[in-house]
Amino acid sequence: MSWLQALILGIVQGLTEFLPVSSSGHLEIGQALLGTSGEENLTFAIVVHAATVLSTLVVLWREVAQLFRGTFTSLRWNAEKDYVAKILVSMIPVFIVGMFFKDQVESFFGNGLLLVGICLLITACLLALSEWLQKRRQNAGHEVGYKDAIIIGIAQACAVLPGLSRSGTTIATGLLCGVKKESVAQFSFLMVLIPILGEALLDGLKLLQGELTSELGLVPAIVGFVAAFATGCFACRFMIEIVRRQRLVWFALYCALVGTATIIATVC
Repeated sequence: MSWLQALILGIVQGLTEFLPVSSSGHLEIGQALLGTSGEENLTFAIVVHAATVLSTLVVLWREVAQLFRGTFTSLRWNAEKDYVAKILVSMIPVFIVGMFFKDQVESFFGNGLLLVGICLLITACLLALSEWLQKRRQNAGHEVGYKDAIIIGIAQACAVLPGLSRSGTTIATGLLCGVKKESVAQFSFLMVLIPILGEALLDGLKLLQGELTSELGLVPAIVGFVAAFATGCFACRFMIEIVRRQRLVWFALYCALVGTATIIATVC
């Protein structure tokens, strides 16, 4: 992988990790167009996912710091402990998928773009439906509850498929559950921190132990990390504002167009 390929793919990852258009699907498309190898792609994915986790911590550092203070400096049950408990509840479905179905999930990657196109169309439908229902509601919605957390967590577990946007699926599911638009984006971004960081650490340990091999050079790794981090910071802030203003329909249209084009290109 050249530094230019790493730059392009890093920008793609940073933008699409937070925008509801599927980072995994766009990476699959980008890697297919650029012709990068499978081993390079795996290591690169570890690097850029770590970068987007860091960008989330930078953008939401006040919220993260408040959760840490409230969780570890007080023995009483408080709002911060309650919020962290909801995040942990939301992680149960993706934990089950990661523990028992990891090999099956990984088999979906690198096997053509037809599934990516189909999942992008599903993402488009979810985004359009959630915005339509949100605009029809009379009330402003409620804060994330435990029932909402587990439902959003199930949506996150389904979004391991390439082309099914994690942020788009979780945000749309939260809006469909009636969660306030001001709360759903923040919860969506915070709930994924531990799963992504944990997966990156496990894959990183496998690389160090020699269970995984890679030909990714140091320069492409650094370029990809910096590109993903910088664009991730921008996309995270941008997406929170987009959800507040209810403008998901444009991303639904984008996913529908890209998904249709991907399916046509694959079939033809």
